[in-house]
Parts: sequence; C-alpha cells; structure tokens
Amino acid sequence: MAVDVIMPQMGESIFEGTITKWLKKPGDKIDRDEPLFEISTDKVDAEIPSPAAGVLKEIKVAEGQTVPVQTVVGTIDAAGAAAAAAPPAPAKAAPAPQPKSETPKPAAAAPPPAPAPVPAAPASVAPPAPAAEHHAGDGDKVRSSPLVRRIAREHQIDLTQVPGTGAGGRVSKRDVMAAVEGGAPAAGPSAAPAPSSAKPASGGAPSGVLETAVPRDRMYFGHYEVQPMSIMRQRIAEHMVLSKRTSPHVYSIEEVDVTALVSLRTKLKGKFEQETGTKLTYMPFFIRAAVEGLRAFPTVNSSVDGTNVVLHKECNIGMAVALDWGLIVPVIKSAEEKNFLGLARAVNDLAERARNKKLKPDEVQESTFSITNPGVFGGLFGLPVINQPNVAILGLGAIEKRPVVIDDAIAIRSMVYLTLSYDHRAVDGAIAHQFMAHVKHTLQNWTEPIL
Repeated sequence: MAVDVIMPQMGESIFEGTITKWLKKPGDKIDRDEPLFEISTDKVDAEIPSPAAGVLKEIKVAEGQTVPVQTVVGTIDAAGAAAAAAPPAPAKAAPAPQPKSETPKPAAAAPPPAPAPVPAAPASVAPPAPAAEHHAGDGDKVRSSPLVRRIAREHQIDLTQVPGTGAGGRVSKRDVMAAVEGGAPAAGPSAAPAPSSAKPASGGAPSGVLETAVPRDRMYFGHYEVQPMSIMRQRIAEHMVLSKRTSPHVYSIEEVDVTALVSLRTKLKGKFEQETGTKLTYMPFFIRAAVEGLRAFPTVNSSVDGTNVVLHKECNIGMAVALDWGLIVPVIKSAEEKNFLGLARAVNDLAERARNKKLKPDEVQESTFSITNPGVFGGLFGLPVINQPNVAILGLGAIEKRPVVIDDAIAIRSMVYLTLSYDHRAVDGAIAHQFMAHVKHTLQNWTEPIL
C-alpha cells in the first residue's frame, strides 16, 4: 500500500514550506515517526517524521523547492518491513513491487529512476486547495497571510493591485516587498547572476528586499566562490531589512554590577542542577529583570500598528538562539507568570529543541519583547536589530571582571554591559533609560529565591 507524504501546515498563517533536506533516499527503510525530511517555513525549521513505516518509494519534491501545504512530496511503500530488503530494480511498477529480487544490487539502481519524478514537482500546482487564478478585484478576499496584509497596511499598498506569484495566485511576502520597493514583483529566478541563479530560484529570495547594493561587476572579481543563502538566512535577511526600514532605531547602554549574581550562581549551580535537573544559567536572571522592567514601563512591551500603539498585557519574551545554520527566536509565553525555576526550565527546553529542530511554529510567534546574548561569545556589547513587531530588544554583553570605583576605592567587580535597541516611534529616550535603570536595580539587588 502506498502512503502519501505531504507538506504539513506548520501553523495557522503558514501556507507553504521549503524542503531543505531529505534524510532518506528512495529505497531506504523507514520506521513510523522516524525523521524523514527537514523543512523551512517563514516561522521555523523543523524535522518532519514519517507518517508510516515501510520503504521510501519516491521523492516528488526535490531539496530546495518551495511548495504549498498539503502537497504530496513523496510516497512510502508501507507493504511491510520485509519489502525493505527488496526494493527491486523494477521500482517503476509503483503499487506493490513483488519482493522477488534475485540480486540485491539492483536496489542501488532503484534510486536513479526515483529522482526522475522530481521534475514532476510541477505537480505541486495540482493540490486541490487553490482554485483561484487571480484575485485582482477581490478587495479583502486577496489570498495572503496576516504578515503580508500587515506589511501592506504599513506601506499603504493595495493588495488587489499586487500580482500574486504564490500558490494559486496567493500574494506572498516577496510580492508585497517588491511592491514596496516600487518594482515589479519577483516572479522567479529573474535577476540573479549566472553563478547563483539556480539556488535563489529555489529558495525564492525576494528581489525587493534582498537587493544588491552595488553593481554586480564590483563584487564578482578576482578569485571568489558563490554560496547561495540558505532558506533560513534569506528569512533572517528579509526580517532584518524590513525592521531597519520600519523602525527608527535608537540605542541606550547601561553598565551593571552583577558580582552578587555571579557569586549566587557559583554557589548554587551544582545544587540547583541536582535538585531540579536543570542547568543554572544567567539568562533566567536577565529575563526576570526584563519582565519587571516591562511591567513598570509597559510602553516597552508594545507593538506599533500604523498610528496605534498596541500595549501587550502578557510578557512574551523572545530569546535569540544561535544555531550552526542561522538564528531563531523561540518565545517564552507569559513569562511574568513563571517563577525562577519555571523560567530556567523554559530557557533550557526551548534552546535545546531549537538546536534539534523540534520547535513548533507557535513557539516562535507572538513575542512582545526580545533578548539576545552576544556576550556568550565574548562580545563586550552589541546593538541588535529590533525583532518585529516588538519595539525593543535587550542585548547582553559578556560578564567580565573589571576595576571599578566604589566609595572612592578601586574594587574588582563582575560587570556587564546591557544595550537596549528601541523603536523611537513608540519609545522615547526617557522611558528607555528608566526601563534600563529598573532592570539594573533588579539585577544589582536580587531578592528572589532561586530554589
């Protein structure tokens, strides 16, 4: 029996995904729920488990291709594990190959025919869902995601006038950003240089956002190597360019004496891990201090919607996690309701699952404030880009021993620089500095028990 493998919908506002890597090849045996392929969406990278046990019979969508959700990307022959030993050469007889392989060698020949259907990826247009061809005059009925509609509102773009290049005529983020730039929406691998045109076409880099700053002949010279951006790198680039274009960034810097916190952590980290099964890091201290600051100055915990400021009641803290292949920001929801142990467990759990591609789409959405920690890599401090739609992000520098003056005497103290990048549309300097002073006071006068 053949089982279809489909592109899953990894969230309510996600309508397509890109296959970044197949973990199995045609002819490989696979167990139910074993990781089968990796995908990248606007929200998260994830491993997708196999829907059934059996043998991977066919890959219909190649690595690097973006297809709508519910598209059949491959098929599994679930006729039993016994067939795994014998995916014979006549693998073209798709339904149920008879396990009569005289020589197991042809199994190596089976994969080449399988990729042949890969060009059949145009079948990705065949999913039943999109029946609309053009929605130019449909007003609010233009098919698009909430993110696309928000960008259109912010830039006063009429979506009915934007040709959609997505599945079934859907207006994608690429299309609306191209309209913002004033050019025609990118319709595929149009303006890419010869060395890299193949990959950007599959990754769908939006020409309206990731434009080239200088003529290409001033980049391609001498000895060079062209490395196409990964899907995640493209998403990060889009997001950062959009943020800098949207928010007037202003920065405030504070120096904090965390000697008492360093001493507390050094003293209790062994006992904390032994009693709770969770490592004691500095991040929960900074999250707690940030939450206290957000409660005292709610404007910093807001978003801007046109001429409105949306004040969020929950403190959903986005925590930047560096990965070998990029960066992702999982979110600790309602951080103000968690005690110290709850924050510590959430920090470690989200960071671990982010590195193992186990996050769910809703775990990287709805942040109201973000924290990034370049200090863990030795950075004195950084000036981070705001994570939209937040209006502020806190950067943590390295904790280092430095000589400081205390009561007219020089002392060696553990010090850290904190930086706040904030959106001047919503947050003024006075509020930003008061917020930072509140965070500083909480850290330097820590009273909450951690066990």
